Amino acid sequence: MRKKNMNIHVEYLTRVEGHGNIVIDVKDGNLEACRLDIVESPRFFEGMLRGRSIFEAQHITSRICGICACGHTLASIQAAEDALGITPSEQTVKLRKLLLHLEILDSHILHIYLLVAPDLFGVKSFVPLISSNEDVVRRALRMKKTCNDLCDILVGRHVHPISAIVGGFTKLPRPKDLSTMLDLLTGMRRDMDATVALNPFLAFPAFERDTEYVGLVSDDGEYPLLMGDVGSTDGVRMQKRDYRKVANEFVVAHSSAKHTRLSRDSYAVGALARFNLNAVKLHPRAKEVASEIGLTPKCVNPYMNTVAQLIECVHCLEDAIAIVENLMNNSLNYDEEIVVGLNERGSIPVRAGNGVGAVEVPRGILFHNYEIDENGIIKNANCIIPTNQNTGNIEYDMMQLVPQILDRSEEEITLAVEMLVRAYDP
Repeated sequence: MRKKNMNIHVEYLTRVEGHGNIVIDVKDGNLEACRLDIVESPRFFEGMLRGRSIFEAQHITSRICGICACGHTLASIQAAEDALGITPSEQTVKLRKLLLHLEILDSHILHIYLLVAPDLFGVKSFVPLISSNEDVVRRALRMKKTCNDLCDILVGRHVHPISAIVGGFTKLPRPKDLSTMLDLLTGMRRDMDATVALNPFLAFPAFERDTEYVGLVSDDGEYPLLMGDVGSTDGVRMQKRDYRKVANEFVVAHSSAKHTRLSRDSYAVGALARFNLNAVKLHPRAKEVASEIGLTPKCVNPYMNTVAQLIECVHCLEDAIAIVENLMNNSLNYDEEIVVGLNERGSIPVRAGNGVGAVEVPRGILFHNYEIDENGIIKNANCIIPTNQNTGNIEYDMMQLVPQILDRSEEEITLAVEMLVRAYDP
């Protein structure tokens, strides 16, 4: 049989955030090039932060991503509080966990329905589903709107939160707000069950490649999303302050995004990484769904990241309901509302320091690190986002996948690789 020659160059991969190209060159059956080129220019957010007040940082960095705006806000606040020596109250932590649940729900629903579902239903985009699967489209938009409305109630906007700041919140939800949020959350259960029941979401390629998975870990019984140490499936465990030893960023010639590595040539972050590290700590209902689907740790099929996102949706929904019920039963302390002065610091004491935030956002673990002077002015900043951490691992997946499917048509290979990249929700 004649050995295959093939050149696949996908410019501007669709249904992802940002710009990336896929390059695959096969000559005489040998894989000569296999890359994910990130061609988007740097946006220099770290440079923008230098010289700005630490109390402005969360509003600036939330603009890094229109999908993970709340996650960037929370990581930024966590780093600022670490630098300033502030310990948030138990009530503040609960509300931050609730906010993170809402964003993970919002983002995972977007990815599952709008970005992945078209591949599984055999169409090019979400738009054709309007005529072929109207009920699926309406469900997706309904769930997305609910998440947006919940964020609006909690932090004053659908995206780019206003009220979440260093030290706590400028406005706390009133009893009527909590009641409305509970109604919205419990009302999502029916749509969530219908999402779980969608059989097409289980029809992913049976590809496996063992890799290292990295995410937050903790010694308590909680599925760690907001706080914890940094751990990996290869047995690594470090405090978040040692994040540079985890990420080990380095530059590659073909990408404007840095690559990362820990114990191996690359590692993966995201829902599947969190599932592999912390599945035993999921909400009981999420564990039931995982069991029904048959997903168990350690899963090394990168396509199953979307299924792990679905399981996390169930977890975040049920835990969010529990948090709101707890807040309603115990009543919020409105004396904790922070009255912000013109200098945006109120009565919060300022000191020189160096702080690190590590938060699990929808696409994986996110690091923020700020060094500030005695006036609270940022001297240096470092932000390591999950998509960059996954880029190298995506390439290694592609390098192993392509030789296994060379007997397929070029169109089929292109789709399989595009689906692989999209599975990471980049």
